[in-house]
Amino acid sequence: MSTSGQTAQTPHAPAPEDLLRADLYGFLAALLARPPSRDLLDRAAGLEGDDTPVGRAVTALARLARAATETSARREFDALFIGVGRGELLPYGSYYTTGFLNEKPLARLRADMTRLGIARAEGVFEPEDNIASLCEMMAGLIRGAYGAPADLRTQRDFFNAHLAPWAEHFFTDLEGAESSALYAPVGLLGRTFMQIEREAFRLEG
Repeated sequence: MSTSGQTAQTPHAPAPEDLLRADLYGFLAALLARPPSRDLLDRAAGLEGDDTPVGRAVTALARLARAATETSARREFDALFIGVGRGELLPYGSYYTTGFLNEKPLARLRADMTRLGIARAEGVFEPEDNIASLCEMMAGLIRGAYGAPADLRTQRDFFNAHLAPWAEHFFTDLEGAESSALYAPVGLLGRTFMQIEREAFRLEG
């Protein structure tokens, strides 16, 4: 996503814990946007988890990334998201919430993107409600990629409108997909992170 304009926020520096959230959103976006490069696989392989739910998912992902090649990762990505005609999964908000692509959830997202100063990148034709783009947008809101860093209310409203209704379901499907090997812990990581975000925003509200 390219960006233009600014959010109407009071400027403030994101807290360290919010930058960590942005990093995780950005990492998920990178893994889900396109087949992972060797550099991204090496980055994943070098991660160290802990005994938290997120940490255990990170540990599993690191182990599988160390064994993966670019070729095997591309083959798995294609089977999951591209396929012959279509992949095993359709990672779009409209599809998960209505059963069809390019429906009202996408129109609502585009309206919020305009309001927040988020512009679609030139030459990108994929609908903006795909999971990678939404994770990238959340990272950008937290970091201030679209102007001033978004406050927690703006983050919560965007998350609740565009990720909470379906992202956890998508990541659960990714975790259990027939084609998932490397991407099974990506699904676990995303599902766990969505649960944490949902609860944190609920407590903030």
